[in-house]
Amino acid sequence: MTCFFDVQNIYYIPQYFPVWRELMKRGHTCKLVVYENTNKESLINQVLSQIGVDYVKVQGEEHAKELYLKEKPEWIFFGNKFGSLDLIHKHSKSIQMGHGIGPKRSYYRKSDTPMTVRFIEGEMRLKVIEDMYPDDNFVQVGFSKLDPVFDGSEAGLDLKRLGLDPQKPTILYAPTFNPTSIGCFPKDWVDDFKEYNILIKPHSFTFALTKSRYIKDQKRIKEWAKYSNVYLADADEYSLVPFLKTADILISEASSTLFEFAALDKPVVICDFYDLKWSYKGIFKYRFKKRFLTESVIYQDLGTHAVNYRQVKQKVEEEMNNPSNYKDNRKQYNKDHVGPTDGKASVRIVDYLENFGK
Repeated sequence: MTCFFDVQNIYYIPQYFPVWRELMKRGHTCKLVVYENTNKESLINQVLSQIGVDYVKVQGEEHAKELYLKEKPEWIFFGNKFGSLDLIHKHSKSIQMGHGIGPKRSYYRKSDTPMTVRFIEGEMRLKVIEDMYPDDNFVQVGFSKLDPVFDGSEAGLDLKRLGLDPQKPTILYAPTFNPTSIGCFPKDWVDDFKEYNILIKPHSFTFALTKSRYIKDQKRIKEWAKYSNVYLADADEYSLVPFLKTADILISEASSTLFEFAALDKPVVICDFYDLKWSYKGIFKYRFKKRFLTESVIYQDLGTHAVNYRQVKQKVEEEMNNPSNYKDNRKQYNKDHVGPTDGKASVRIVDYLENFGK
């Protein structure tokens, strides 16, 4: 069968790639459909040359729709909502497979437009979404993005090659895009963690956008990267998975990364402080509370919390010295949100596609 993967953003690829790999292994035909209007041309070329897959570039969703109607693949994977599904479904079947399992309500709202099937990760998420959309088709499979870690095919990063010390414990600082903690970390915070390697993996939007507040964040991150114990991910290092595999502890905020890292039974330090954009500050603070504080409850007990930067060092040391803290919580979160961690989510997805309608 022929399967297309709708790549609105390059960071969808780590979720798709294990499924692509399993489909190819079984002799099926796959193609990535990459959007030029949401990804830098240079980044597209760098990433696609690395992974060596068949692909086609489109200008945007309308162009992608025309391609799907012309090519008529059996299945199309989507990482988000997509218009014109009534036309698409005349020739193709659709799959929704989100690129993350974060706390935002948009995770569920993606199913406002029903697809042939949506693959879901954890048991609790399956129950919630089935209650929201009782007439639609949802199948729990787990989280395919992490398959390479659980099946052993992901080796992780070579710290020595990156100029870091393999004998030191390793922190992953993975600030998300909005809201972010970047502006709340001091310019010299790395000095507080000289006994650690620090991997910095910002959200891809942080370096892609050119507004002044993002330029400020970019400059700050690049200053941190000058320290000898820091490695800043390049833009073409689109996958977080090798960083998750390598690090001993994670620092992040409201991000799917929290669930992904905890799924590996490793500790997280959750930042409860943010450098908010102007539309969330002052008289507009209610917007932030309405959108975010309700959503953040979902990971309240996943790990330890730092209410400001001054607490971060203490929290990191506590968790590194007591890695079994929150172990039971991580196990429950995995069951509820991540699903099976046997490295076979992609196998279950391809099994379903091959047996659909039989």
